[in-house]
Amino acid sequence: MVAVVAVVAGSTLSGCAVGEQAEAPVVPASADGSVDAQLVAGRTVWVGSCARCHGSAGGGGAGPQLNGRSVLERFPTAASMESVVRSGRGGMPAFGDRLDRAEIEAVVAYTRTLLASP
Repeated sequence: MVAVVAVVAGSTLSGCAVGEQAEAPVVPASADGSVDAQLVAGRTVWVGSCARCHGSAGGGGAGPQLNGRSVLERFPTAASMESVVRSGRGGMPAFGDRLDRAEIEAVVAYTRTLLASP
């Protein structure tokens, strides 16, 4: 008897499959060469906690698309988005017990600033 092993590309142990392969946007330096520390922290949270379901560049996958204007349409205010990150909704888990307030604010700022850019 021959055993067959199937490998599913694009799936992760968390159960979220990502349909895109683009990299998460890097925080650009300002004219004086500095970078926004909150956005850098937000990118770190995004890559570690969000990208596996929403896609590295926010194009969606198991979670909805959060790039382009869709994130601003879906969440008109930062507070509404922070609430969903903190408490979860539908298939999205709550991150309030895994991320502190500053991390939640940072990932929301990153998403609304860099992923929402056209």
